[in-house]
Amino acid sequence: MEWLTSIRAAIDYMEAHLEDDIGVRDVAGQVYLSPFFLQKGFSLMTGCGIGEYLRSRRLYQAALDLQKTEDKVIDIALRYGYETPESFAKAFARFHGASPSQVRAGQAAVKAFLPLKISISIRGGSQMDYKIAPMFPFRVIGFQREFSYDSAHAEIPKFWDEICAKYAANVYAGNDPANPWEQALVDNCIGEYGVCIDDLEGDRFRYLIAGRYTGGDVPEGMAVYEFPRGEWAIFDCVGPIPDALQSLNTRVFQEWLPGNPDYELSGNASVEWYDCLNGEKTDPDYHSAIWIPVKKRNRV
Repeated sequence: MEWLTSIRAAIDYMEAHLEDDIGVRDVAGQVYLSPFFLQKGFSLMTGCGIGEYLRSRRLYQAALDLQKTEDKVIDIALRYGYETPESFAKAFARFHGASPSQVRAGQAAVKAFLPLKISISIRGGSQMDYKIAPMFPFRVIGFQREFSYDSAHAEIPKFWDEICAKYAANVYAGNDPANPWEQALVDNCIGEYGVCIDDLEGDRFRYLIAGRYTGGDVPEGMAVYEFPRGEWAIFDCVGPIPDALQSLNTRVFQEWLPGNPDYELSGNASVEWYDCLNGEKTDPDYHSAIWIPVKKRNRV
């Protein structure tokens, strides 16, 4: 399914099921996308995640129900997925800045959150530097942690800081590896890749701070993942991290995917590549890249 069509279809599906118990994976299944790619692209294109969109739309509709019907608060709470009036009132007040009773009595205004309308404008000025490259199967090894779609943006940088302080500081200082984790880091150049893998149940995914696996022991707490053979879109990036890479990510999902006539997303994992041999990540000419598995579009 074409990218913009997929995003619009996702919105239509969510709008038709605001009163149902649906999440990211339900929406992704309707538009034939990986939940990870859908969540990432939706967030970059709209400024909010799937979960946030559903919560906001439900709380707005709940406010309209309070204003326009005589339904009990508990019935409205249950209608939009809240198990108790207390949990509903707390979320309602946080979103609207007023209690359900205040809105019902006409004592407070509601915060509007209307259905999103997705469009794209083509912006000139510079072209993205990318290539389509076939890759043989390859394995990565890394420190692994699970993240939720909603909080990953804030939590993954903290994960990097934690791993660097705990396992990389000693060897970066020029010392020999002092334990199996530091040895694995050195042997496999761990830190070269940031890998997102969408193969968990619920609204979560795996993330690896990784390197190319060269064989040998896999220390406790680390994981190995194999990418199958396939084609990848590789987007080169020059500039300080994280700003340059975040900007490129946005352009990939806002410009390249909607405007590309030949390729669409494939698989359930993606890679951010970092140059571990040259320069610092804060340098203005630092080199990094985004790797996304793709496949040729089927043309009717």
